[in-house]
Amino acid sequence: MSKHNGVEWQSGRLSGVPAKDRGRYPYPLQPSPGGLLIWGTTMDADRLCWFTAGDSQEWPVVVWSRDGQYETFTMGASEFIEGWAGGDVGSRLLVDMEPDLAPWFNAFRPRVHRCLRLTEGHSAHPERLRVLREALAPTADRGSWRSDCGASGQDHFATVGTDWLLTYDMSRPHQIRISFPPEDSVRVQQRLFDAVRLMDCEVLLLTTAAGKALPNWEAATEEEGY
Repeated sequence: MSKHNGVEWQSGRLSGVPAKDRGRYPYPLQPSPGGLLIWGTTMDADRLCWFTAGDSQEWPVVVWSRDGQYETFTMGASEFIEGWAGGDVGSRLLVDMEPDLAPWFNAFRPRVHRCLRLTEGHSAHPERLRVLREALAPTADRGSWRSDCGASGQDHFATVGTDWLLTYDMSRPHQIRISFPPEDSVRVQQRLFDAVRLMDCEVLLLTTAAGKALPNWEAATEEEGY
């Protein structure tokens, strides 16, 4: 983790052409004066920031997209979230919400991230997903996507009341990604491995979110800053 909210310092990718770099990276990051202070992220890895110049009560919201584009909104964070989720504030950088999903917001908290790569089992993806969600019920939808050919995709959902966030990938081998509060580690391991057995699958590999192999569930990693 870097000291800048876990985000690489932007100057680490400077091109050497000052005019080009000023256009691509118009803001420093906190703690530099007038830097961007990241207060949220989207599921697509876009960062939601405050531009910390002037009176803190008037800091505008800056959307910093994952491909390095910026968009500024002269409003506070709560007004921006309410307006965007309700369809009253438009953004050229943020992907529109799926029409059948209710808006949601997950407050920042320390989380552990684990990824379980699985054997295929005997059931098709929709049946495995159904079993997984039933085993962790109650759950709430967090969106999904499919490739044009339908051969790859992801299903996102969250557990209700426990704040576990999951993504089920259709990759080969397919995998479950989960993030959860560190104090829930033992309970998450038990329920998730029970779910895998009900899916008629086995765990091939356990990794961090970045793909680093772990010897066991309890192994600590440098990525976990709690």
